[in-house]
Amino acid sequence: MTPEFFKDKRPHNGLTYDEYFKVMQQSFEGFNVEDLNEEKKEQFEITPLNIQRSGRIDRTYHVPETLCQEIREISEPQLWMVLSEPWCGDSAQTLPYINKFAQCNPKIKMRILLRDMNLDIMDKYLINGARSMPLLVAFDEAGNELFKWGSRPKEASELFAREKAAGLHKDEILPKLHLWYGRNRGKALEQEFYDLLGKEFPHQIFEMG
Repeated sequence: MTPEFFKDKRPHNGLTYDEYFKVMQQSFEGFNVEDLNEEKKEQFEITPLNIQRSGRIDRTYHVPETLCQEIREISEPQLWMVLSEPWCGDSAQTLPYINKFAQCNPKIKMRILLRDMNLDIMDKYLINGARSMPLLVAFDEAGNELFKWGSRPKEASELFAREKAAGLHKDEILPKLHLWYGRNRGKALEQEFYDLLGKEFPHQIFEMG
């Protein structure tokens, strides 16, 4: 069944990646940090670092030709809807890669919705009961769901869970998580998209180059 939000074309009218990046750049301008509550202050302070992280990936990353070629094999239009926020560290470390994946095929249209302005959509795709970001949901033209991904590569999720089980606070885990992202350089994400596409297109065989 086609979701109502898809019929209303809310994902279709979402932000392009470039528009989203501009929102990131503007989201901490014109604020007096002393006027913010603790949660907003933390978001305010992390966003410039997220801009640096995403910008570095944008400048340096190239999709492996083997993966890009498989993405080009998608023959029917797809809409990749992403829920995110500029202050989300996991989004900063993953969306630049996913955007590059989408650029391999003009039939893929990626659009980003700000999560906190679209909680009704987010609540249809909770991850373990949480509004975790980023979340990618791919649809065909009719609004049929093709696949989902979120909110971290499996290895990153396992790292976070392992450190949390060891008693570390989130503030102690995040530096280790971002160190993992920096060292992995999108390789885990590439493999997970091979797997996602393989499940969606089972007649194709995907191999890492």
